[in-house]
Amino acid sequence: MKLSQKQVGHITMFSVVTFFAINIPISKYLLQSGYISPYGLTIARMVFATIAFWTASLFVTKEKIDRKDHFTIFLGGLLGITFNQGLFIFGLNNTSPVDASIITTSTPLFAMVIAALVLKEPITTKKVSGVLLGGLGAIFLVYTSHHGDITTDSSMKGNMAVVCSSLSYASYLVVTRPLTAKYSSITLMKWMFLYSTVILLPFLYKDLVSAPLFSQSEVLPFLLIGYTLLFATFIAYTLIPVAQKRIRATTISMYNNLQPLIASFIAIGLGQDSFSGTKALSAVMILIGVYLVTQSKSRADVEAEQKGVVAENE
Repeated sequence: MKLSQKQVGHITMFSVVTFFAINIPISKYLLQSGYISPYGLTIARMVFATIAFWTASLFVTKEKIDRKDHFTIFLGGLLGITFNQGLFIFGLNNTSPVDASIITTSTPLFAMVIAALVLKEPITTKKVSGVLLGGLGAIFLVYTSHHGDITTDSSMKGNMAVVCSSLSYASYLVVTRPLTAKYSSITLMKWMFLYSTVILLPFLYKDLVSAPLFSQSEVLPFLLIGYTLLFATFIAYTLIPVAQKRIRATTISMYNNLQPLIASFIAIGLGQDSFSGTKALSAVMILIGVYLVTQSKSRADVEAEQKGVVAENE
């Protein structure tokens, strides 16, 4: 059975959030074990992705970027990589991981509003209901998994940085979507990561070159950071534009709420957590929320209905 374009988009985005979810405990281990600093890990991902995407571009059809599109690509790099990752790491260093996880559930709300303003996507009752239900499910999951303790080590400065990170990522999904119809993932990402790396490398390179990771001989830390660089960065960012081309920005951002759910089930599978009724309820809320958003009417749907009404009246 041949998959529809939307089905391909959903499968692609589910793969992306799975890569990200697996990366959560891996990054946590690398950071807490002192192998590398948060900023060192961030710039390592950018440098690796830049090299990987430019190398990959040698083996695909060369695409010429329209001069006017370079600004949008540069803006996409700032929003989706530089600001998104930079602000999130800064925020995570200044607030609790639980607060950060809860705040990121605001991304679909931001994406819905920005898509309405920029792309003229309609804000429907079904879409609003899905965003709110999915967000509440993710918040409930994170909150109950940490026994309700969401204030430890939190700060307004850190929380605001995470809010800005979520807003930045939502803006990136909306602003760059038109480009996904014109250029391949490799072409877009090689330029976005290059711009981001050039901006941040002068400030963060010391965190990378001085990382204790490179002065030790254990294999496991290198395997773990290898996963982060290859799967959670290069492959994940290759797939995001593929999904953008097929499903809406608000729908893509809803998958953000699946990350804590997938991470929770991974922890259960590894024996690090236990299944409970609250997790089941949270899962149901998140999945129903995603479903409602995917079933809500897009701008194309509304325009098609309006044309149908006009045709009937004629």
